[in-house]
Amino acid sequence: MCHVNCRQSLFCNFLGLQGYIGEIKQDFPAEKIGGFSCKKQQTFVFSFIFEKNCQPGESGGKTAIDGRKTKYKQMNKLSNIEIAAKFIKEGKLVAFPTETVYGLGANALNPLAVAKIFELKERPSFDPLIIHIGSISQLKELISSTDERIFTLAARFWPGPLTMVLPKSHLVPDIVTSGLSTVGIRMPGNEIALELIRKSNCPIAAPSANKFGRISPTTAAHVRKQLPDVDYILEGGKTTVGIESTIIKLTDFGFQILRNGIITQEELEAIIPFDNHSEIEKLSAPGMLKSHYSPKKKLLIADSSTKEYDKLKAGFISFSGKLEKDYLKVIRVSERKDLKDYAVNMFEAMHVFEDDDDVDIIIAEPVSEKGIGKAIMDRLRKAEYNWRQEL
Repeated sequence: MCHVNCRQSLFCNFLGLQGYIGEIKQDFPAEKIGGFSCKKQQTFVFSFIFEKNCQPGESGGKTAIDGRKTKYKQMNKLSNIEIAAKFIKEGKLVAFPTETVYGLGANALNPLAVAKIFELKERPSFDPLIIHIGSISQLKELISSTDERIFTLAARFWPGPLTMVLPKSHLVPDIVTSGLSTVGIRMPGNEIALELIRKSNCPIAAPSANKFGRISPTTAAHVRKQLPDVDYILEGGKTTVGIESTIIKLTDFGFQILRNGIITQEELEAIIPFDNHSEIEKLSAPGMLKSHYSPKKKLLIADSSTKEYDKLKAGFISFSGKLEKDYLKVIRVSERKDLKDYAVNMFEAMHVFEDDDDVDIIIAEPVSEKGIGKAIMDRLRKAEYNWRQEL
């Protein structure tokens, strides 16, 4: 019987369930854990069910656990949100989960608190932040536009991973927008995030909770690794989307995409036209720099140039399962070849390999730039940008 030592953080991803299971630090029979290979090469598949710890519940696909434990967890989560809200009110920083990635939040209307975000992240002041809201009434207070298209899009995609760059009102501090006359706003599709905004009684400005330009955080552990000095971390398991929101800007002709995300151009075009004529303003939203999302180790997208690297020193982020031969370690981001799985697990895979002393270089499998594939390739290209310049 072949055994593979598993030291990665495991998560349950089944019927919409995204509950954190914990770290497994012992050997398991490989045939009992889908995705592990009995060869010398270690292959890990993120989206499997570890049946003893995570099963579909009796209702709504939730975890089947004792009712008293459920009540305790809910009470504990509520208490943690109240603590986090207190920190926000005091002008401190809170890392919190959204459906996309973990955010580093501060009271969006408190310039001194927002300044701490830039300081802790080592983020340049020219890179604007996104404001997270909990209601349409907050949106109306933060913008100076009454364009009906805004509310049509909000009704369709909020709460969810869509950010709209809109004319700002006088309430929004310049530090949030890097001096621009527009502000990016979204309503997160995560109940913990929404409850935090409500209990804080203010909109929350929040970029990703990591050092500027580094891998985005999809778990609380990723936040601790990069921002150990943050005032408070509100835990919420692994994020369910895994990449940052789609960012759009409305124009006289329709909408522009400033950053691709899981909400695609095709989905948006069903509501309003796509504007491919107007020039896109540089640095008008987060994520528009050439280099971003980068690990400390060299990361490259698999192509003819990566064949020269020693696969026995490389970690491979696999999607199709067809290119895995001879790599030291492989993380297959999807069992079912679903691009949504790639999005959810991509940054997690980067973190795993970044922390693995056996891996010297990370190679990532490219995908077709259709639909969500555009967002995935955008993240990979920016993650490899500085490393690619060295070739």
